[in-house]
Amino acid sequence: MKASSSVRWLLAVLLGVGLFGWAVTGSVVYVRLAYLGILLLAGAYVWTAVSIRGLSLSRSARVARASVGELFEETFEVANRTRQPGLWLEVENLSRLPNAEGSRLLTRIGGRETRTYPARTLLTRRGAFPLGPATISSGDPFGLFTVQKTFPAESSLIVLPMSVEISTFPIPPGLLPGGKAIRRKTMDVTPNAAGIREYVPGDPMKRIHWPSTVRRDRFMVKEFEQDPQSDLWLFLDAQARVHVRGPELAMPIFEVGQWLTRRPQINLPCDTFEYTVSIAASLARHFLKRNRAVGLACATGHFTVLSSERGERQIGKVLETLAFLEPQGEIPFLGLIQLQAKLLPLGSGVILITSSPTPELFLAVEDLQRRSLQPLVILIKPETFGGSGDSQPLTDALIGREVPVASISYGDNLAEQLALPAVYYEQHYRSSPAAYVSPI
Repeated sequence: MKASSSVRWLLAVLLGVGLFGWAVTGSVVYVRLAYLGILLLAGAYVWTAVSIRGLSLSRSARVARASVGELFEETFEVANRTRQPGLWLEVENLSRLPNAEGSRLLTRIGGRETRTYPARTLLTRRGAFPLGPATISSGDPFGLFTVQKTFPAESSLIVLPMSVEISTFPIPPGLLPGGKAIRRKTMDVTPNAAGIREYVPGDPMKRIHWPSTVRRDRFMVKEFEQDPQSDLWLFLDAQARVHVRGPELAMPIFEVGQWLTRRPQINLPCDTFEYTVSIAASLARHFLKRNRAVGLACATGHFTVLSSERGERQIGKVLETLAFLEPQGEIPFLGLIQLQAKLLPLGSGVILITSSPTPELFLAVEDLQRRSLQPLVILIKPETFGGSGDSQPLTDALIGREVPVASISYGDNLAEQLALPAVYYEQHYRSSPAAYVSPI
């Protein structure tokens, strides 16, 4: 709240006229005017000094994780612990969360009163954001002086990347149902039971084998072995030099009331890496909801690998990992694939997500095929993001190697584009290469 210029001018006139008149005429009237101005200033200063005492601010949220495109709701609570009422109080939310709501001007806060209000923020960027700091400003009734108190952040919000609902997506050729079990234990429940053992703290209750528990009079749990053809791996290209970022478009302004009735459409920025992350999040959610084991490999500033697992817990792990990835890698995509491919179980499905239409990608595909890992390539076309080069020659070369390719351009509907490769598998895998062309 800013001080009123008219009040400032009034006090300046009172002091100026009073002091000048008293000095010239010595009249008591001018002395009283000067005293009135001084008393108003002193009273405003004292009011301001004590107005912030006893004020506290707390904020709470029902969730600590949300996705891009969702509404994040917080509750701000302002409490006046003293008996002195506050005529006005300004709350300012200084969180780094883009377009963070919560700043509010409150008036007439009584003594021993608590005031709460909600704040809803439309999430537009992934990452981790501290919920704070926030400041409280208060002052005298005239707004001549203000005092401020800062409350640091006590919690943070993790914004997960935006994912789209994919109606259908092909199971990569290396991922076939069934298969011979390998002798490697897993915490997931698979069709391949390996035996039983004694229960140890931390084992899930759903794995208890009750008939054996009754016979042995102690808890026994089932053990399972992995299916070698049930793994699906997502490889993300995070080299700094291959990604293109165009200018960001200004987001349309929506009032909070409109968000409750009509959710604004959030579009991905003109950034090839944001498209890469969103595609990976969508595919991971799609396959994990269908009880597939999904793993993740990426080389950003450091080497990131998530071992393949199933279940809702893995969805959270993958999305949270993707929320923090940045295109700061120096390891070539070919090097990442060669390092990790030799560790994959035979027959695993591999999906490569890249925006680098270079011959190295073709070499990576050949390396995977030599290891009996049939890849599927999702190529983000950098030329549509303002970058240089032409991705069509590489697309034609991959099709010539009978490798399915899904091409993504800036502004494409990801839900529709990612569903297109399903037509590849409606025909014989070795049919005409023209059958693998993905419409753009």
